[in-house]
Amino acid sequence: MAEPLRAALITLGDPRTLTGGYLYHRRMAALAPRFDTRLEFVSFPLRPFPLAAFDAGAVLRQARRRGAEVLVLDSIAAAFLGPRFLARAPDLPVVGMLHQPPGGIDSRGARQQAQARLDRLAYARVPRLMVASAALSDELVALGYARARLTVVLPGRDVAAQIGTPPGDLRQGRKTALLCVANWSPRKGIHSLLAALARLPAETATLHLAGDENVEPRYAAFIRRQLARPELAGRVVRHGPLPVARVAALYAAADVFVLPSVKEPFGTVLGEAMAAGLPVVGWNAGNLPHLAQNEREGLILPPGNVAALSAALLRLAADEPLRRTLGDAARLRASTRPTWEDSAALFFRTIRAAATGEK
Repeated sequence: MAEPLRAALITLGDPRTLTGGYLYHRRMAALAPRFDTRLEFVSFPLRPFPLAAFDAGAVLRQARRRGAEVLVLDSIAAAFLGPRFLARAPDLPVVGMLHQPPGGIDSRGARQQAQARLDRLAYARVPRLMVASAALSDELVALGYARARLTVVLPGRDVAAQIGTPPGDLRQGRKTALLCVANWSPRKGIHSLLAALARLPAETATLHLAGDENVEPRYAAFIRRQLARPELAGRVVRHGPLPVARVAALYAAADVFVLPSVKEPFGTVLGEAMAAGLPVVGWNAGNLPHLAQNEREGLILPPGNVAALSAALLRLAADEPLRRTLGDAARLRASTRPTWEDSAALFFRTIRAAATGEK
C-alpha cells in the first residue's frame, strides 16, 4: 500500500486557538486520512511582528524533518516566509491557504502596510492560492492576483458531528434568545450589538455571547464596562470560549443569530447559524452579503447603524412567523453550500496537484 501524502501546514502560534481559521485547519487535519494525506501543523512562535521571520529557516527545517512533501502556507504566517522566499525559492512545493488578504484584517497603519508587502513576497513564490470565500477571492483579484491562481475552498456548513447537551431556555423569560459567537475584538462589533440591545425594552431579548473574551485586553475591558451599565443588567449571558459541540447546542436553542462585524472574510459562524435554521442579522459588509440576502435569510443593515440594528432585533422579537420564514430560508440556502467533507475533497485535491506538479 502506498504511503499517504505528507503535508505540513505552516501557521502561527497554537493551532488549538479558537478562531475560524484555526478551526478550519483542524477540521481539514482530522479529515486528511480520508483523502490519503497526513496534514501536520508546523508553527512559527508568537513573537512581536515581524521577529518571527527570523524563525523561517527553523520552521522549514522542522517541516522537512517531519517528511513533508508539500507545504500549505496559512495566510497568518505568510509574512514570516516572505523574506526567505525572496532570497531563495522554496525547495518544496507550496500552496497557500488564505483566510485574509495581504496585510491581514486586524492590523492597522504601518504594521498593515509592512505585513502586506511581506505577504506579497511570499505569495509571489506560490503558484496556487486556496481562499476561504468568494468575497476574499474577489478582493484578491481587485489587488491584481489572477483568478486562475485562486481556488475557493469554503468552510463546511456542518458545525459538529454531535450536538452537545441542550443549554435549556435561552430566552430566560424574554421574547427571544439572541446568539453571537465571536471572539472579543473590535471588528466583530460586539460594542454595537450591546448598544443596540440597550435601546430595546428589557423584555425583548436575552443575548448570549460565546467566544474568547481575552484576545484584545483593552477592548475586553471596554466591553465589560458596557456590560456593567444598568440597562443591560441581567440581559446578557457570557459563555466564554466553547467547544464546537456546545456551540452547536446554542445554535439549536437560539432564535436569532447576530454578528455586526465590519470585516469578515467568510464568517464561518454565520454559515453555521444559517445551517441551524437561524435568521442572521449583521452589517452589509465583508462576506455576509455573499451568504444571505436582506429580507430573505436575514436582515442585512447599513454598517455602523446601531439604530437600524436595534430596530431589526425588535422586529424579529415581535414577529415569530418572520423569524421562522427567514430561518427556513437560511437553512435552505445553507444546504447548497459544501459540507466539511466536500470542502476537504477540494482542499486535498489542490494540495496533491501542487505536490505532483499538476496544472
